[in-house]
Amino acid sequence: MAVWIQAQQLQGDALHQMQSLYGQHFPIEVRHYLSQWLESQLWDAIDLENPQEEFKAKRLLDSLILELQNKAEHQVGEDGFLLKIKLGHYANQLKSTYDRCPLELVRCIKHILYTEQRLIREATNVSEVHGDARMMDSMSQKYQQINQAFEELRLLTQDTENDLRKLQHNQEYFIIQYQESLRIQAQLTSLATLPPADRQLREPALLSKRATVEAWLTREANTLQKYRLDLAEKHQKTLQLLRKQQTVILDDELIQWKRRQQLAGNGGPPEGGLDILQSWCEKLAETIWQNRQQIRRAEHLRQQLPIPGPIEELLNELNSTITDIISALVTSTFIIEKQPPQVLKTQTKFAATVRLLVGGKLNVHMNPPQVKATIISEQQAKALLKNENTRNESSGEILNNNCVMEYHQTTGTLSAHFRNMSLKRIKRSDRRGAESVTEEKFTILFESQFSVGSNELVFQVKTLSLPVVVIVHGSQDNNATATVLWDNAFAEAGRVPFLVPDKVLWPQLCEAINMKYKAEVQSNRGLSEENLVFLAQKAFSSTSNNPDDYRSMTMTWSQFNRVSIMQLLEKIVSVTFSFNEWISVLPHSIKHFNHILAILGFVNKQQAQDMLMSKPNGTFLLRFSDSEIGGITIAWVAENPNKAGERMVWNLMPYTTKDFSIRSLADRISDLNHLLFLYPDRAKDEVFSKYYTPPLSKAVDGYVKPQIKQVVPDFATANPDPASGTPTYMDHGASPAPVNHSHSYGIYQPMSDPVLDGDGDFDLDDTMDVARHVEELLRRPVESQWGGQQS
Repeated sequence: MAVWIQAQQLQGDALHQMQSLYGQHFPIEVRHYLSQWLESQLWDAIDLENPQEEFKAKRLLDSLILELQNKAEHQVGEDGFLLKIKLGHYANQLKSTYDRCPLELVRCIKHILYTEQRLIREATNVSEVHGDARMMDSMSQKYQQINQAFEELRLLTQDTENDLRKLQHNQEYFIIQYQESLRIQAQLTSLATLPPADRQLREPALLSKRATVEAWLTREANTLQKYRLDLAEKHQKTLQLLRKQQTVILDDELIQWKRRQQLAGNGGPPEGGLDILQSWCEKLAETIWQNRQQIRRAEHLRQQLPIPGPIEELLNELNSTITDIISALVTSTFIIEKQPPQVLKTQTKFAATVRLLVGGKLNVHMNPPQVKATIISEQQAKALLKNENTRNESSGEILNNNCVMEYHQTTGTLSAHFRNMSLKRIKRSDRRGAESVTEEKFTILFESQFSVGSNELVFQVKTLSLPVVVIVHGSQDNNATATVLWDNAFAEAGRVPFLVPDKVLWPQLCEAINMKYKAEVQSNRGLSEENLVFLAQKAFSSTSNNPDDYRSMTMTWSQFNRVSIMQLLEKIVSVTFSFNEWISVLPHSIKHFNHILAILGFVNKQQAQDMLMSKPNGTFLLRFSDSEIGGITIAWVAENPNKAGERMVWNLMPYTTKDFSIRSLADRISDLNHLLFLYPDRAKDEVFSKYYTPPLSKAVDGYVKPQIKQVVPDFATANPDPASGTPTYMDHGASPAPVNHSHSYGIYQPMSDPVLDGDGDFDLDDTMDVARHVEELLRRPVESQWGGQQS
């Protein structure tokens, strides 16, 4: 995390100390608006005790003032006008203060940055200090190495520029002297027309002069050849460092950013850092182009004055190398800034953004390129990366799939925003074995053509999106999401599209589930070890409570995602679904009552019974249902009405998110007067009363408003009315006598429309709810009982 972001979070005395660092000598506004630039400079590389370092400090001062002026120029609007004036004033103020003593500016900024880092470390607890300090030190060291390499490249490029100018000057003087030798030779030739006496008088001087000039030319030709070779060797060194720096930025930093972007699809932290990457890529582009122009000028000088030697071959090699480097930079920095949705439903609008990280540095925007988006299959993606001819075939039709890249002057970004794309149709491949459509992966191919440096170079560029799964019905969403989650979590860099391991260790899967869980419920508090043990018991049909028993266990993709049809047929009257379906719906349920921390959640039925039997009657807890996807059930301990003196644990039929949209969880708990104590021993109202819906007014316009309340018939006990002292009942007038509550309920809602695959055929694997299809096929409803039946 950037130092300035952390510094703004300081409080109390630490905040006052931080604020005291600033004043007229260095305004805090400058620190705020140039925070990223200030923290990326090599302040420590300047020796304050060495007066010879003053030119470096002066260069930093000039850069600082230029950054402030640029920031001021880009302010717009009423507030921007005032800020523009203020930043311009600060630029003039800093120039007048430090122009004669730039080393003092470096001293001031080094002191500010060091003090901020110290205050941040002191304000953090010991464990966080060590972790954050190591991270900050690592990031700082990495950035410092990259910036040092850029500084070295700048100096090398400046050095070769000076040598090139010197070579050009010497060559121009050589040509002048060569012309002089030609003039002398012409004079010697003209002597033949003179009388012998005149010829003998003038010829020796001309011969001597010619010999002197030719000797100088021979010596200078060797010198020029040496200059050319030395310059070529320096360019080779520069290009080696350029390749190394480009590898660090493109193969390390950019790949890491893309990995963070992929994990963000699973709920990981936002990728961030793209602006820093662009600044590095732009520096690379500038340096590469400067060296390319130098090499071309050196080649022009060689053609202007050919001198026998190996320089021609060296220059050809340098030109080929620099072209490869710039080609790799342009093609690799064409990236997808905003990925299309990875679960893509047909006939639904979606968006994406592509961006060129070299921005406007290579004048690509002077001829605005057009980007085209196409959906291709996994096999086509493999062929594309192998440079095989795919004949530009697509696997579907995307509407509004062309967009022109625009250059944004204020941000320096060159990007194309696809805002209204829609997948009209999809063409699926033949499925392998039992693979369903929700396991078939596609990708969006973005391609364009860039002209670099006034059409000197033309590049065909392509980039692939993260894998997408195409669905045609909302019931396919869970299984498609599972495919995406598995791919995002376990994909390796540089893989063949879109290979992922078929099985992973349980702790790896727990990490992926935990990341998704925290993102879905929007909480930093993830699943506890007890929660993960509960999930392991469910995943592996185990009863062990020891976390170590699961650490070396593996889960296959099939175990995670699929339902066994044979097992379903054997247990037709039970609710059967995959582990993925069960775990994926829970976060959505939790959203509806995330403010209530009373849900134990991952507790099975037997554990709930063991916990409640040692507590007084009326003690209850809330847990996730084993039998209803995304369901929450209430378990409570009470007397068995059929056996006097016997106590038992009851489980209420699970609630779903649809139930909570009708009446909230807190109000439902309030309705049930037989629920007295939230496990272990807290009074119900103490926990839930602040979430109860306020009572309705007695009458509006002469009408009495009705109320919806829930009732469990066997537990609809009478309670005294506080006002009248007469008994009232939760079921509004019903007798407290036993009521037959064995009503049949269909566990699954009837389908509103058929589920079709991409070819319009009914596909059993296309839906997440296989049980529903089997019910319809056998015309045999699955029955359950509402209310107090023990389940």
